[in-house]
Amino acid sequence: MEYLIMAAANLLIGGMIGLTGIAGFLLPMLYSGFMGMPSAQGLALSFCAFLISGILGSYNYYRSRSLDLKLALFISLGSFAGAIAGVSLNLLIEEGVVKRILYLVVLLSGISILIRKEKKEEGEGRKRRTLRSGFWVGFGFVTGLICSLSGAGGPVLVMPLLVVFGVPVKTAVGIALFNSVFIAIPSCIGYAAQSDPNALMILLPVTLISHAAGVWIGSRNTSFLRPDILKKGVAVFSVVIAVVKLITG
Repeated sequence: MEYLIMAAANLLIGGMIGLTGIAGFLLPMLYSGFMGMPSAQGLALSFCAFLISGILGSYNYYRSRSLDLKLALFISLGSFAGAIAGVSLNLLIEEGVVKRILYLVVLLSGISILIRKEKKEEGEGRKRRTLRSGFWVGFGFVTGLICSLSGAGGPVLVMPLLVVFGVPVKTAVGIALFNSVFIAIPSCIGYAAQSDPNALMILLPVTLISHAAGVWIGSRNTSFLRPDILKKGVAVFSVVIAVVKLITG
């Protein structure tokens, strides 16, 4: 039954990522919050899934010319270092505190999706051009640290912040997915090293195969569902679940 729950959840969440670019932050909540896995094991499985969705998603955006590779590399350079710091910090914090950080990040992410209004892309790049490469490396470090520490994945935090700084929406999604790969690599390694290797060997294939299938299906069926409606649904669900878990502990 545990394997069926994991496969179904990864298929569903992977599909939502393929459609909207977000929803990955629900995985660590599923593993640690509802299935009772140790925090490190849940985060290891989650970030391995984020690695798959990041590779598939950013490749699709690169093919559609919606990925600013130069900007993505500056941000990802910082995120890689930030993710290493985030994993190290996570392992020093009590597990109960880590879970509450995750629930809080999920809550804030859901709220940000609900209140954010999509902007027109015309002229959005002007603000970005005034920001230097050092700023983007620092931006990547801070967001990478927060995402790796909490299990948020990356896109749900990075994408809206990029839009605030003047990056067009589609480009922001592509950069966030590309960047999530560089957050996921050190996070996968760091959390897997703290997990039961026998359990991971059994659970990891289930996670990767079902998650990849979900992302692939979702990314090829965007015309059948309105991503904006799905985003709002994910946001409402996230807020409700996070509030319940914060209250009940």
